[in-house]
Amino acid sequence: MSSSSRIALAAYLVGTGMHIASWRQPAAQADASIDLDFYRRLVRTAERGCFDMAFLADSLAINEASHPNILNRFEPITLVSALAGASERIGLVATASTSYSEPFNLARQFMSADHISGGRVGWNIVTTRDLSGNTARNFNGTDHLELSLRYRRAGEFVRVVRGLWDSWEDDAFVRDKASGRFFDPAKLHRIGHTGEFFSVEGPLNIARSPQGQPVLVQAGSSNEGQSFAAGAAEVIFVIQKNLEAGQAFYRAFKQKVAEAGRDPSQVRVLQGISPLLAPTREAAAEKLAALESLITREQALQFLSDYFGGHDFADATLDARAVELGLHESTDARADFRRFRALVAQQNPTLRALYSMLTGSMDLSDFIGTPQQVADSLERWVDAGAADGFILMAPSLPDGLEDFVDQVVPLLQARGRVRTAYEGRTLREHLGLQQPVHAAIEGR
Repeated sequence: MSSSSRIALAAYLVGTGMHIASWRQPAAQADASIDLDFYRRLVRTAERGCFDMAFLADSLAINEASHPNILNRFEPITLVSALAGASERIGLVATASTSYSEPFNLARQFMSADHISGGRVGWNIVTTRDLSGNTARNFNGTDHLELSLRYRRAGEFVRVVRGLWDSWEDDAFVRDKASGRFFDPAKLHRIGHTGEFFSVEGPLNIARSPQGQPVLVQAGSSNEGQSFAAGAAEVIFVIQKNLEAGQAFYRAFKQKVAEAGRDPSQVRVLQGISPLLAPTREAAAEKLAALESLITREQALQFLSDYFGGHDFADATLDARAVELGLHESTDARADFRRFRALVAQQNPTLRALYSMLTGSMDLSDFIGTPQQVADSLERWVDAGAADGFILMAPSLPDGLEDFVDQVVPLLQARGRVRTAYEGRTLREHLGLQQPVHAAIEGR
């Protein structure tokens, strides 16, 4: 199977699922977000479907309006290390912030996890979306860094981390018992970095992993985020509203990668989708409506009032429409509303649907229907140049992932679009990404 025809697959794992009310379903395990055995089950299911990777998001602050599945959950790098022992081949991607971390600690944590997993780890680089409005106050600050400053810091952060990951050349540890020579000092490199945000001497006290370095993943569609990803990321996670928007983003982003002096074929664009499967498209739509009906008025309106700068929703019902309330023109909404403004104006969602949209339960109608229809849509997006693959953000778990693996993956395997068995052992091999050459060797 050629890399151009293969569809990359990732599983987004978050407790009972992406939908805000997924935990209220009768069959849901309400405490799933803090149950390691539950996550082991999810990872094994994704591995059974030969997924490239499992993806673990994060947040550094919560409030009373936060998604139930993030109120009480594991730290991602810790969880990835635990899941490495529960799986054999699937890649494991953990989220960590460049705005509220230090490069040395984070470099050491990720490289340790990469060794523990045998070279299957990726780092989802975030500058932190301040959805709760109080993140900085958890880290001895008052104001969240503005977007351009966060990405400037992130650029330097990643350069430092990658330099630390190259502290040791691949054959530095000779471990010669006869001579007593444990390592070759000529193959140890200190980074000696002094920059705008960080001063880091090095070296890191752990060697490169079987895949050289963890895979760099980035989720963000802002102009700043795209520019950063074009220069650094090997996988980018995006959410576009339809096929045409996906095509436009894909073309523009791959061009940005080329302009950054990188090979566009070495960067994977994965589209986030929330499939709902049923014997008919109508039955799938009914499943979505049943989930939406579990959203409580208090929960939704508390969040929306906070999100839209204190907007008064006291007399509103969840069936009220966003455009009629003027929300598409709001000047008080949080900064990330720019991602949704045009979509809200176009679709005029109910407050119930708007709440789901803003908190992550995205609705792409191409992926709501029968297994055949969803498989067809996945192929159409990739063949039309709108994505290299997909991140499955199942509205409910474990059933959403199990249904996809049992009903959609076999169709794609029969068409030769996804693997039937893992060929390699590292995440880079799964994604068809080159192993990075050690910086010292590359510069010789």
